[in-house]
Amino acid sequence: MVISQQIGDKSGEGIILNNIGLVYRNLGQYQKALDYYQQALVISQQIGDKSREGTILNNIGAVYRSLGQYPKALDYYQQSLVIRKQIGDKSGEGTTLHNIGFVYENLGQYQQSLYYYQQALDIC
Repeated sequence: MVISQQIGDKSGEGIILNNIGLVYRNLGQYQKALDYYQQALVISQQIGDKSREGTILNNIGAVYRSLGQYPKALDYYQQSLVIRKQIGDKSGEGTTLHNIGFVYENLGQYQQSLYYYQQALDIC
């Protein structure tokens, strides 16, 4: 990451920050994951990388889902979904729809869950 910063490679820096966030999320260190994701999000927004922004928003949603903070998870997933639809990222859209369905399933809102799972299935 230091090299990316030194040479002004903002895209590379954002990718690395996101990947560090993924590692911390996998380790269960959610606050550290959020810190790195937020840094990566700022960079993706600064450079106008909508695809990466959608991915990072989805990743932040996953952290909040893991923490059981479902309203926050849904908020980030919805932000991700809007971007992914705007840019035509069908694969990412399907992933985010599935994640939203999973949150509703965890909330016991099975009809909502089925609605989002069905949309994800249609994309697949």
